[in-house]
Amino acid sequence: MSLNATQNVKCPHCGQMSEVTVWNSITVKDSEDLKQDLLHGKINMFHCPSCSHTALMPSPMLYHDEEKRLMISFSPCNDELLKNQLFDNVQKSSEKSGELEKLEGYNLRFVSDYNELLEKILIFDNDMNDKTIEVIKLMILSQDLEKAQFRVCRFGKSENGSVEFMVYDEKEKQTYTSSVPKETYDTIHTRLRETGVKPYSFGWEMVDLSYATRLLNGFNN
Repeated sequence: MSLNATQNVKCPHCGQMSEVTVWNSITVKDSEDLKQDLLHGKINMFHCPSCSHTALMPSPMLYHDEEKRLMISFSPCNDELLKNQLFDNVQKSSEKSGELEKLEGYNLRFVSDYNELLEKILIFDNDMNDKTIEVIKLMILSQDLEKAQFRVCRFGKSENGSVEFMVYDEKEKQTYTSSVPKETYDTIHTRLRETGVKPYSFGWEMVDLSYATRLLNGFNN
């Protein structure tokens, strides 16, 4: 079930008070329109009617797509230490509630970045797995190690036998595209499966570049 609440928010820019609808959970089968609003950046965004200031509401949200067997716990956070604490809280809460038994065969993801949330949805909508995608992203960034620390790579789309990625260079303020054949994805995905990486979760996971690095170093699930 999709759940929301109304909050009175003071604009940090001009001080104007306004009401904002904050979504705490989105269940796709009940709210396909909400999913589209989310993908278009319209969910949990504060827009000041007075000065037009826009900002993401710092509210956690649970995204549930039963058809894709995907559940994403999103907690906006920029601090790495706090991010790990929030992830730990989600894990412990799930263990205590016993909900993991009901989510067998699911991919359970924890993210703290809004763009990462949207990226995960798009990856699974394209019938791909984010673990394989993260390995490919790591390979793309590794092509230029001197610039890798300034770059962010995101999944873009999959079409016409090609998987496209968007690479943003924070230092150059430029966005580049990088593509790999779909066969490359299939090959890497198969090899990961052969090494023991499961196509589903045993619990909540943070699947990012750090995870991909551990995979390539011999760690799996």
